[in-house]
Amino acid sequence: MTDLFSSSTSSRLPDFPWDKLAPFKQKAADHPDGIVDLSIGSPVDPVPDLVKKALADAADAPAYPTTIGTSTARQSAVDWLERRLDVPGVDPRTGVLPVIGTKELIMLLPMLLGVGAGDTVLIPDLAYPTYEAGAALARAKSVPVPDVTQYDGPVAVAYLNSPRNPSGEITSAAELKAAVEWARANNVLLVNDECYVEFGWDEQPVSVLHPDVCGGSFDNLLAVHSLSKRSNLAGYRAGFVAGDERIVAELLAVRKHAGLMVPSPIQAAMAAAFADDQHVEEQRARYIRRRSVLREALTGAGWEITLSQGGLYLWAEHPSYDAYGSVAALSELGILVAPGAFYGTAGERNIRVALTGTDERIDAAVKRLQAQV
Repeated sequence: MTDLFSSSTSSRLPDFPWDKLAPFKQKAADHPDGIVDLSIGSPVDPVPDLVKKALADAADAPAYPTTIGTSTARQSAVDWLERRLDVPGVDPRTGVLPVIGTKELIMLLPMLLGVGAGDTVLIPDLAYPTYEAGAALARAKSVPVPDVTQYDGPVAVAYLNSPRNPSGEITSAAELKAAVEWARANNVLLVNDECYVEFGWDEQPVSVLHPDVCGGSFDNLLAVHSLSKRSNLAGYRAGFVAGDERIVAELLAVRKHAGLMVPSPIQAAMAAAFADDQHVEEQRARYIRRRSVLREALTGAGWEITLSQGGLYLWAEHPSYDAYGSVAALSELGILVAPGAFYGTAGERNIRVALTGTDERIDAAVKRLQAQV
C-alpha cells in the first residue's frame, strides 16, 4: 500500500522559483516612491467592456457546462485562427477544445495523454517552468534542447513556444516547418505554445498550424492559445487548444471524467473577446509604447537587449552582472525583475523585464534608470 505521507507529488516538481525573489522584492518595496514590479507578466490594464458585458449577460448559468464547450465559443476561436493567423480548416466540432487557462493544459497534458515513466518530453532550453513541471507530474523525463530536430532518441511530446517566454524569440516559419517534419517522421506530438502570438514587434509570429508550416495537415500538432495576454483576461482563466483531431478527441474523453470544464459565462466572454480585434490593437499600442521607453532606459543604463522580437518581455544582460546581480542592482532602484536563471541555465546572465506595469509605474522605472546615467 502506498504511504501517502512518506513522499509527495510536489517533491517531484521543480522548485517554485518566485520564492527566491522575496528578498529582492522587499528591497524594491523599500524605495521611497514604491516598487515597480516588472517580474511577473500579469496584465494590469482593464478588461475590455465588451467582454465584461458578455460575462454579465451570461451570468444566469445554473446548469453544468460541457467539457467540449459551447459551439459559439469554439466557432469564435476557429474564426479568430483564420482571421488573425491565416489558419484555415480547423473543424469547430472536432479540432478545438476550450481549456481552463493554458497553464492548466500544459501542466496536465502529458499526464492526460498517458505519457509516463520512461518517456521523454523535450522543452526549450529557455522555458516557462510549467513545461518541465508537467513532465515531472507525469513521471516523465524532460530534456531542455535548443532545437528539437537535433535530438536523437525516442520522444513522446516536444514543446515549442513562439514568441518565447522569457526571451521574446520568434521561431521562423522555416524552423517551425522543420520541426513539424521531424515530429511526423518520429511520431512525436509537437505542441506550440502561442499565447503571445498577437504581440510580435520586430517580426510577425507564425502559427504551427499555418498551411506554409504544416502543409494543410494538423497531424501530430497542437497549438495552444490564451486570452490572458491578448485580452487582459488572466483572471478569467480562458484559452483553447487546437490541432490534431485524434489528440483533441483524447483530451476531451479524459477531461470529461475529470470535470475539466470552462464555466459557461467565461465561454461567453471568450467568444466576445476572440470576435473583437479593436481592443487588441489598443493593447498592442500600450505595450509598444512601454517597450520603447523601457528599452531605451535600460540600454542607456548599461543593459544590452537581445532577442525580444515579440511577447511581453525584454531580455536583457549587463556586462558587470550575472542574472541575480542584475536583479539586485535594479532592486536598489525599486525595480523588481525576474532572473533569467529561472528559465534554464542558458539564462544565467540575463534578466526578464515585463512590460506589464501601468504607464505610471513604467515611467517611474524609466526615470530611476535615467537618473543613474
